[in-house]
Amino acid sequence: MSQGEQVGPLEKAVGYTLKRAATALRTAMDSALRPLDLTVPQYSCLEVLSQQPGLSNAELARAVFVTRQSMNLVLRGLQDRGLITRPETAPHGRALPSKLTPAGRKQLHAASTAVRAVEQRMLTPFTNPQQDRLLNDLLACIEALD
Repeated sequence: MSQGEQVGPLEKAVGYTLKRAATALRTAMDSALRPLDLTVPQYSCLEVLSQQPGLSNAELARAVFVTRQSMNLVLRGLQDRGLITRPETAPHGRALPSKLTPAGRKQLHAASTAVRAVEQRMLTPFTNPQQDRLLNDLLACIEALD
């Protein structure tokens, strides 16, 4: 393997550093959501449903980055706690569209506040223009790989 094909020192590898940042963010979000008795996938599900009500299990799974099987467990847990509702039978096809309940919206507000505080802490070293640049650069990375 030639030098150009090797990753090189991990502290200079963008992919490795990006994964470290994602892991640090996930750990901080876990800590912020724990007092609310929510996991990151549960919070993400509530957040997605607040912005796109009525999504199916498969659509939610894709949006939250979990498997459909895992999403079933997330939805069941949120439904058991009264944070979402799902119809007993599918209005069409097999999809059971989920919606937030008033309790779910209240829990989401508290969770969003906690997660936003984590994000603000993460972005403290950056000016507003640098934050915009970081977001645009990350979106460019996603687009390049899609």
